[in-house]
Amino acid sequence: MAELKDIVAALIEKKILVTPAILAEVKKTTTDEFLAEIKSSSAEEIKNKFASDAETEGTVSILYSCTTKDVNSSVNDFVSYFNNRYKYIEKILRNRQELQGASAIRRISQKEDKEPAAVIGIIKNIDETKNNNLMITVEDQTGEIKLLVSKSKKEVFDAARQCVCDEVIGAVGSSGKGIIFVDKIVFPEIPIYNELKKSPKEEYALFLSDIHVGSKQFLSQTFDKFLKWITGEIGDEKQKQLVKKIKYIFIMGDIVDGVGIYPGQEKELELLDIYDQYAEAARLLSRIPKHMKLIICPGNHDAVRMAEPQLPFYEDIAKPLYDLPNACIVSNPAVVSVGAQDSFPGIAVLLYHGYSFDYYIANIDDIRNNGGYDRADLVMKFLLQKRHLAPTHASCLYVPYADHDPLIVSKIPDIFATGHLHKTSVSTYRNVTLICGSCWQGKTAFQEKVGHNPEPGRVPLVNLQTREMRILRFGE
Repeated sequence: MAELKDIVAALIEKKILVTPAILAEVKKTTTDEFLAEIKSSSAEEIKNKFASDAETEGTVSILYSCTTKDVNSSVNDFVSYFNNRYKYIEKILRNRQELQGASAIRRISQKEDKEPAAVIGIIKNIDETKNNNLMITVEDQTGEIKLLVSKSKKEVFDAARQCVCDEVIGAVGSSGKGIIFVDKIVFPEIPIYNELKKSPKEEYALFLSDIHVGSKQFLSQTFDKFLKWITGEIGDEKQKQLVKKIKYIFIMGDIVDGVGIYPGQEKELELLDIYDQYAEAARLLSRIPKHMKLIICPGNHDAVRMAEPQLPFYEDIAKPLYDLPNACIVSNPAVVSVGAQDSFPGIAVLLYHGYSFDYYIANIDDIRNNGGYDRADLVMKFLLQKRHLAPTHASCLYVPYADHDPLIVSKIPDIFATGHLHKTSVSTYRNVTLICGSCWQGKTAFQEKVGHNPEPGRVPLVNLQTREMRILRFGE
């Protein structure tokens, strides 16, 4: 067995600064083989080894987290809210070549028949004509106009079927009397040239969601298996080396099952007190190694306002979460940057629990008919195309802030992480990694009634250096 002092001396000889983190690693492996490896390796090889093995903390910067308290909303606040949405997305659309000459609706209404016309408007109504064409009414601050989309123009018609009320779109076509015959619909969309950002360092991020602590259906044994794996108590040597490189764990809402969320819920609760639920959740999460950052946002089961943006957990109720030394508590939605170092700005992650997903799965044919609740990726792609997390007025409860629309996707994320659907999904859209977390709750009576089959205990894992994704399975 090699002496610790001999290994430290070999490191110093290679001009390696022996930090406390490196010293802690050395103490674990004081073998003759390790000493020989140090002596035969270059300084760069040794630095790379300890850079990946040392249990250093990850870096987290909050780019957006809502802290604005409740407001007494008036009709004028709703007007300002939608005006701000229109103005913001209008700027995005005017950068598209086909819409740079877009006119105000009042001016288009004065055009002669069959003149070229381009407009940007917020959708007021979508109707089907007796000939099965689509008639979309859009408005701006000068008036409203109808957009006729013929079913004979398949590509345009398919795009029109993706439109929803209250979103801002662009339309190009030819004018008629109080109407535009549409040749193209333009969504604000994220750009196709979005950069695939990669960390210079091999670090990993895990994504959890919908833990539902307090429910009788909470899968405590499955979650315990995950906790034992993340602490290195179980798993082969390769997995244990991987665990050392996990720096970030994102939890996208529904940490607890809550109280009074739906009628008769008390019959399905193991813990009837909301304070007890958060205390137990914090006890479980405290087992996660402290060098791993926990980035946690609320969901619709958590004890915060239902209206989005949901504020961070109320500290008087969820204080045990705030007491976790490695926890970063944010709103829903929120944007954080992880892994920033030197000249690398970090990986931007958009967290959104996903309460609006139910509406779009139910109302958008292409989503409902192509997998529905099994295809979170379709909903996420749909919302990125709209540049909004809940564009339709009825898709979720929201606070109409008069000065901005906090549900606009203003910063294009590198990772878009959600939950709510209790089924995991990983995919990529225009270099944005799309992740939907799984759950840690068995099938509830409501899910049984609607035919929803959750897939618990699945954990998406992302290598931030390569952006490769895989799903770890801790359930059956």
